[in-house]
Amino acid sequence: MNNTSQLQTTTGRSGSARNDAESTLLPPVDIVEDAGGITLYADLPGVTRDGLEVRVESGHLFIQGTISVSVPEDLKVLYAEVRGSKFQRSFALSSELDTSHVEANLKDGVLTLKVPRTEAAKPRRIEVKVA
Repeated sequence: MNNTSQLQTTTGRSGSARNDAESTLLPPVDIVEDAGGITLYADLPGVTRDGLEVRVESGHLFIQGTISVSVPEDLKVLYAEVRGSKFQRSFALSSELDTSHVEANLKDGVLTLKVPRTEAAKPRRIEVKVA
Protein backbone atom coordinates (compact mmCIF):
# COMPACT_ATOMS: atom_id res chain seq x y z
CA MET A 1 0.00 0.00 0.00
CA ASN A 2 1.07 3.58 -0.47
CA ASN A 3 1.95 6.13 2.19
CA THR A 4 -1.67 7.26 2.52
CA SER A 5 -2.80 3.91 3.82
CA GLN A 6 -6.33 2.93 2.81
CA LEU A 7 -6.73 0.33 5.53
CA GLN A 8 -5.65 -0.21 9.09
CA THR A 9 -5.75 -3.41 11.10
CA THR A 10 -7.51 -2.98 14.43
CA THR A 11 -7.74 -6.40 16.07
CA GLY A 12 -4.99 -8.38 17.76
CA ARG A 13 -4.64 -11.90 19.06
CA SER A 14 -6.66 -12.80 22.14
CA GLY A 15 -4.75 -15.34 24.18
CA SER A 16 -2.45 -18.10 23.03
CA ALA A 17 -3.74 -20.91 20.83
CA ARG A 18 -1.43 -23.38 22.56
CA ASN A 19 -2.60 -22.58 26.07
CA ASP A 20 -6.26 -21.72 25.62
CA ALA A 21 -8.59 -23.97 23.61
CA GLU A 22 -11.14 -21.12 23.37
CA SER A 23 -8.69 -18.47 22.14
CA THR A 24 -9.42 -16.33 19.12
CA LEU A 25 -7.06 -16.97 16.23
CA LEU A 26 -5.67 -14.19 14.06
CA PRO A 27 -5.59 -15.52 10.48
CA PRO A 28 -2.87 -14.17 8.19
CA VAL A 29 -4.07 -11.61 5.63
CA ASP A 30 -2.32 -10.20 2.55
CA ILE A 31 -3.54 -6.85 1.21
CA VAL A 32 -2.95 -5.62 -2.33
CA GLU A 33 -3.80 -2.13 -3.55
CA ASP A 34 -4.28 -0.94 -7.11
CA ALA A 35 -6.00 1.99 -8.83
CA GLY A 36 -9.39 0.27 -8.53
CA GLY A 37 -9.27 -0.41 -4.80
CA ILE A 38 -7.90 -3.05 -2.42
CA THR A 39 -7.99 -6.85 -2.38
CA LEU A 40 -7.58 -8.83 0.84
CA TYR A 41 -6.51 -12.48 0.86
CA ALA A 42 -7.20 -14.21 4.19
CA ASP A 43 -5.87 -17.72 4.82
CA LEU A 44 -8.75 -19.64 6.43
CA PRO A 45 -8.05 -23.38 6.15
CA GLY A 46 -10.83 -25.53 7.59
CA VAL A 47 -13.41 -22.74 7.30
CA THR A 48 -16.68 -23.39 5.49
CA ARG A 49 -19.03 -20.80 4.04
CA ASP A 50 -21.48 -21.51 6.87
CA GLY A 51 -18.76 -20.91 9.47
CA LEU A 52 -17.77 -17.53 8.03
CA GLU A 53 -19.16 -14.04 8.61
CA VAL A 54 -17.98 -10.98 6.69
CA ARG A 55 -19.56 -7.60 7.38
CA VAL A 56 -18.96 -3.88 7.09
CA GLU A 57 -20.10 -1.71 9.96
CA SER A 58 -19.28 1.89 10.88
CA GLY A 59 -16.33 2.10 8.51
CA HIS A 60 -14.82 -1.21 9.63
CA LEU A 61 -14.53 -4.54 7.84
CA PHE A 62 -15.01 -7.61 10.08
CA ILE A 63 -14.02 -11.18 9.23
CA GLN A 64 -14.96 -13.77 11.85
CA GLY A 65 -16.17 -17.30 12.28
CA THR A 66 -15.27 -20.81 13.31
CA ILE A 67 -12.86 -23.43 12.05
CA SER A 68 -14.08 -26.99 11.89
CA VAL A 69 -11.31 -29.54 11.69
CA SER A 70 -12.76 -33.00 11.87
CA VAL A 71 -10.84 -35.82 13.54
CA PRO A 72 -12.06 -39.39 13.06
CA GLU A 73 -13.49 -40.89 16.25
CA ASP A 74 -10.93 -43.70 16.36
CA LEU A 75 -7.99 -41.24 16.36
CA LYS A 76 -6.60 -39.24 19.26
CA VAL A 77 -4.89 -35.88 18.75
CA LEU A 78 -1.40 -36.07 20.26
CA TYR A 79 -0.27 -32.60 19.27
CA ALA A 80 -2.00 -29.64 17.64
CA GLU A 81 -0.51 -26.21 16.98
CA VAL A 82 -3.92 -24.74 16.27
CA ARG A 83 -6.42 -25.62 18.96
CA GLY A 84 -8.70 -22.61 18.85
CA SER A 85 -11.85 -22.87 16.84
CA LYS A 86 -12.70 -19.17 16.53
CA PHE A 87 -11.00 -16.52 14.43
CA GLN A 88 -11.46 -12.79 13.94
CA ARG A 89 -9.87 -9.89 12.09
CA SER A 90 -11.07 -6.33 11.66
CA PHE A 91 -9.83 -3.43 9.58
CA ALA A 92 -10.63 0.27 9.59
CA LEU A 93 -11.53 1.30 6.05
CA SER A 94 -10.74 4.61 4.40
CA SER A 95 -13.63 6.80 3.30
CA GLU A 96 -12.13 6.50 -0.22
CA LEU A 97 -13.34 2.88 -0.34
CA ASP A 98 -16.87 1.96 -1.47
CA THR A 99 -18.12 -0.38 1.27
CA SER A 100 -21.45 -0.92 -0.46
CA HIS A 101 -19.79 -2.93 -3.24
CA VAL A 102 -17.53 -5.38 -1.38
CA GLU A 103 -17.16 -8.74 -3.16
CA ALA A 104 -16.30 -11.91 -1.20
CA ASN A 105 -15.21 -15.33 -2.48
CA LEU A 106 -14.07 -18.39 -0.50
CA LYS A 107 -12.09 -21.00 -2.42
CA ASP A 108 -9.62 -23.65 -1.24
CA GLY A 109 -9.33 -22.11 2.23
CA VAL A 110 -8.59 -18.60 0.96
CA LEU A 111 -11.08 -15.77 1.41
CA THR A 112 -10.73 -13.06 -1.25
CA LEU A 113 -12.36 -9.70 -0.53
CA LYS A 114 -12.40 -6.93 -3.13
CA VAL A 115 -13.20 -3.43 -1.90
CA PRO A 116 -13.40 -0.89 -4.73
CA ARG A 117 -12.57 2.78 -4.48
CA THR A 118 -15.39 5.31 -4.71
CA GLU A 119 -15.70 6.88 -8.14
CA ALA A 120 -14.50 10.22 -6.76
CA ALA A 121 -11.32 8.59 -5.37
CA LYS A 122 -10.37 6.68 -8.54
CA PRO A 123 -7.52 8.16 -10.56
CA ARG A 124 -8.69 9.73 -13.76
CA ARG A 125 -6.98 11.29 -16.72
CA ILE A 126 -7.83 14.89 -17.54
CA GLU A 127 -7.74 15.85 -21.20
CA VAL A 128 -5.83 19.02 -21.95
CA LYS A 129 -7.30 21.10 -24.78
CA VAL A 130 -5.31 23.46 -26.93
CA ALA A 131 -6.75 26.99 -26.91
